[in-house]
Amino acid sequence: YCLEHGIQPDGQMPSDKTIGGGDDAFNTFFSETGAGKHVPRTVFVDLEPTVVDEVRTGTYRQLYHPEQLITGKEDAANNYARGHYTIGKEIVDLVLDRVRKLADNCTGLQGFLVFNAVGGGTGSGLGSLLLERLSVDYGKKSKLGFTVYPSPQIATAVVEPYNSVLSTHSLLEHTDVAVMLNNEAVYDICRRSLDIERPTYTNLNRLIAQVISSLTASLRFDGALNVDVTEFQTNLVPYPRTHFMLSSYAPVISAEKAYHEQLSVAEITNSAFEPASMMAKCDPRHGKYMACCLMYRGDVVPKDTNAAVATIKTKRTIQFVDWCPTGFKCG
Repeated sequence: YCLEHGIQPDGQMPSDKTIGGGDDAFNTFFSETGAGKHVPRTVFVDLEPTVVDEVRTGTYRQLYHPEQLITGKEDAANNYARGHYTIGKEIVDLVLDRVRKLADNCTGLQGFLVFNAVGGGTGSGLGSLLLERLSVDYGKKSKLGFTVYPSPQIATAVVEPYNSVLSTHSLLEHTDVAVMLNNEAVYDICRRSLDIERPTYTNLNRLIAQVISSLTASLRFDGALNVDVTEFQTNLVPYPRTHFMLSSYAPVISAEKAYHEQLSVAEITNSAFEPASMMAKCDPRHGKYMACCLMYRGDVVPKDTNAAVATIKTKRTIQFVDWCPTGFKCG
C-alpha cells in the first residue's frame, strides 16, 4: 500500500502537498497526524514476539505506532486451545482496546480485514477468538478474512488439520467473506511464473499482498468501476454460510518478461480462470461456480471487460450451478 501511494517508510508523503487534506481515497487505510505523517490503520498481534519484532526493527519501524504492535511472551505451540482459551484470552482485551481506538479514529467504519493463517495455534485460536469478539462489539460491520490454509504437501506441524477445522467453525459464523489462500499454490506460481527456483516467505507474502491490494484498490483509488467492501458480499455470497472464496490472479509474469509481453484484456481474463492461477490447491474444473467477480486494474475500459466476459460465456468451459444466475461481477 505504501508503495502504491508514495508513502515513505517513515510515514511521510512527499507528493502530498496538502497536509491534513483528509479526504483522499487512500485515507481509508491510513490516518494522517498533525505533522503530516501517515499511519496505517492496523494492529499486528502475535503471542510471541520474534515475528513482530522484525517489524519493530525493520525498514518500516517508523511507520507504525508502537501501540499497534502487540505481542505476548509465549506462543500457542501450534495448539488451538492455547490460542483460544488460555494465552489468547489474556491478550484479546488489549487487542480489542487498540482496535476500538483505531475504529474511533475512522469517520465511517466500513468493516475489518482480518489476516491469519489457520495452521498454527495463534492464527487459528486467537484469530477465531478475535473474530468472535469483533462480532459482539461491532455486530453489523462486515469482516473480510484472508486465511492461509495448510497445504496438502507442505506442512510445518502435524496438528495443522485440527487447528484449521476448529478455526473454520468461527470463520463460518463470524466472517462475511473468507478468501482462502494456500502456500503450496503460491509457491507453484512463484516457481512457474516468476522463475524463482526456491521461493522464500517474502516472495509468497509479496504475491499475496498483490492480490489483496488489487481487491482493495477500488477503495483507495478512483476508477470507472468502483467496488465497495459490502459489494463482494452482495455479489459473491449466495447463502450466508457459503462464503469461502477462491482467489486467482493474472497475469503473474517476471519483471524481465513484462517488458516484452503485451497482454490483452481477453488473455488476462482467460488466464485468471486457469487452475494454475488459483491461489489455493484446488481445481475448479471438477466443480461448478456459484458466483464470480472479476476485478480489473489499470488502464481498462468497461467495453473490453464486457467483451472478454462475453467470450468466456460463449466458450462454456466455465460451468455455473443451475440454481444461480450466470453472472460475472466486474470491477
